[in-house]
Amino acid sequence: MELYLDTADVNAVKRLARILPLHGVTTNPSIVAKEGKPIWEVLPALRDALGGTGKLFAQVMANDAERMVAEAALLHQRVPGLVVKIPATAEGLAAIKKLKSMSIPTLGTAVYGAGQGLLAALAGAEYVAPYVNRLDAQGGDGIEMVHELQQLLTLHAPGSRVLAASFKTPRQALACLLAGCQAITLPVDVAEQFLAAPAVQAAVEQFEQDWQGAFGTNLLN
Repeated sequence: MELYLDTADVNAVKRLARILPLHGVTTNPSIVAKEGKPIWEVLPALRDALGGTGKLFAQVMANDAERMVAEAALLHQRVPGLVVKIPATAEGLAAIKKLKSMSIPTLGTAVYGAGQGLLAALAGAEYVAPYVNRLDAQGGDGIEMVHELQQLLTLHAPGSRVLAASFKTPRQALACLLAGCQAITLPVDVAEQFLAAPAVQAAVEQFEQDWQGAFGTNLLN
């Protein structure tokens, strides 16, 4: 599977890249805007934070297919290896089709339905990003939608991958992996929830106390 962080916080990426087996970083316009820096500064800094490797994702801002393609080509030129995020709207699907013919990899984003995601994959998107928690917040079932989307891609677009996004809890992310997703992207706070285990820390402290009591040191000698 592929594990990504959904952030533009360079310090957070540095901190978690040391610990987690990250494949890269996903961003969106809101995430980049939060950092208050130009995207052309943010993306290279994120790559450096990953150790000079790893896959980056960045999104176009245009709403019509022609300008989406132009922005995608610029992103691809300025940041080699970048996967361009294209909203899976009608215009976005047209842009994905064109970018496929240009050999520019894309991710169909802002997916709220399995059928919408399938169309993005059939148009040529390398990845499709369903919004799990956002759909839940609207009264839908994000996990069920991901399950349906994964089945559809397996059957009809095996060259595309579900990259599940929009999580509030680790349980949501695990449910997507159990549904067969090959990729997920975690907000920093959700990634840190995976690592926060009070019971584990208590066990480690007990081991240290017992060893200290028996041997007068916490080191192996």
